[in-house]
Amino acid sequence: MLKWLRREPKSAPAATRGSIEIHRPWARRSVETPERAGGFFVLTNTGPEPDRLVGANSPAADEIEIHAIKVMGGDIAMRPRADGLAAPAGVTLTLQPRGYHLLLIDLKTPLVPGAHLAVTLIFEKTGNIDVELLIEAPGPVGTEVLGEERQRG
Repeated sequence: MLKWLRREPKSAPAATRGSIEIHRPWARRSVETPERAGGFFVLTNTGPEPDRLVGANSPAADEIEIHAIKVMGGDIAMRPRADGLAAPAGVTLTLQPRGYHLLLIDLKTPLVPGAHLAVTLIFEKTGNIDVELLIEAPGPVGTEVLGEERQRG
């Protein structure tokens, strides 16, 4: 008797180029600083070679920085990653509000929940990948996340 294993279908990537896949891209504007927003997604490198996210740009923002939030002893700090974000071979990374994320600076238009925001991700080896971030309700972004973390203790 044959027994079939049922597997849930893997969601299709929102964008793909070469071995880099981008899943579940979304963004939200800052509650306290509406001219800033955070960009988030799941990045998978399915290939045998490492790559690196080295930058991003959008017609909707003057600048985009790749940021990390790091807990250092009893302190929490957010800082831009000048060297980008490594995407090792065969690894999935999640960019999220309390971790790695894109910080969109000086938005040119308000972000409306349910709309999309065009962003070009720039990879060292793969090149550019265009992606549409789904706009969600405003929430903590950047230093607001740090304040929230400090309140948690």
